[in-house]
Amino acid sequence: MSDLIFNQKDQPPEESSLKNTLGKSYPALKNVILHITEQFGVITEEWKFYGKNYGWQLKLLLKKRNLCFIIPEKDCFKIVFIFGDKAVSEVEKSDIPDVLKNELLSAKKYLEGRGLSFMVSERSHIQDIQTLIRIKVNN
Repeated sequence: MSDLIFNQKDQPPEESSLKNTLGKSYPALKNVILHITEQFGVITEEWKFYGKNYGWQLKLLLKKRNLCFIIPEKDCFKIVFIFGDKAVSEVEKSDIPDVLKNELLSAKKYLEGRGLSFMVSERSHIQDIQTLIRIKVNN
């Protein structure tokens, strides 16, 4: 990760430092969380430390189901989804950009599924994220 910010195990992100780090992309993160809550119910936000090379990541869960990971970087964040076969098929049929579809289809398949990750700055990809969350929840 080029701009990994929160990589000290003893320093989990606080809301103020997260807001400062994300800058103009902070409202986009809050929009994602609000959208999930409004559409699907209460979610759990769980910060986990994945080691010095991967740092602190925000795991968003609906009940006990993993929806996505948020990796904070300077002025943006990376969002990571893991999709099973049925969900991959639904993503293929969706209206998200072909570049994202192609990235998902070319991703290595693991037992838990295929990964799709992309950077979000300001309000970029909000519509795509909402579509991907809907697919994740419904599959």
